[in-house]
Amino acid sequence: MRKPSPALSVFHIQQEEESAIIENGGALTAPERKKRLMQMQKLRTDMIAAMKAHDKERKDVLSSLVAAVKNIAINEGTRDDISEEQVDRAILKELHTAEEQVNTCPKDRPELLAEYQYRLDVIREYAPKMMSKEEITALLKEKFSDVLATKNMGQIMKTVMPELKGKADGKLINQTVKELCQK
Repeated sequence: MRKPSPALSVFHIQQEEESAIIENGGALTAPERKKRLMQMQKLRTDMIAAMKAHDKERKDVLSSLVAAVKNIAINEGTRDDISEEQVDRAILKELHTAEEQVNTCPKDRPELLAEYQYRLDVIREYAPKMMSKEEITALLKEKFSDVLATKNMGQIMKTVMPELKGKADGKLINQTVKELCQK
């Protein structure tokens, strides 16, 4: 009996995920389903490509990303319907962890630093594009001008963060809000 090829397995996984969404009464259109599955599917496909290329380091990084996404989905009870937001959140969390590893790595351990840096570089390939300071400032002035007028930083952050979460770095948002409050 022949073992199924990895490409065939990926295809079956995608079909199972799509049918699970349909069975759960999800009123998603075909393009929405495709977009939701596309990012997770890309991670899986790239992981299989790394396996075929015998690139153990890259496969390990991609495998940890897939596992992080699955953990978030399971914890939120959406195992069969993994959203793009969940994938982005998992990637950003792993990116933050990898950045911390690089920053805290002892300088007398160059081989460990190189390993952490490689992990960080691979994760950055899949990380969503973050908003720049100028984009954040423009969005705040456009959508949140009434809250900005209060100059109450706590209230502003509470209002702004749900809109910008996962789209911009929290430290950069905080810094931008602080500058706008001082004006």
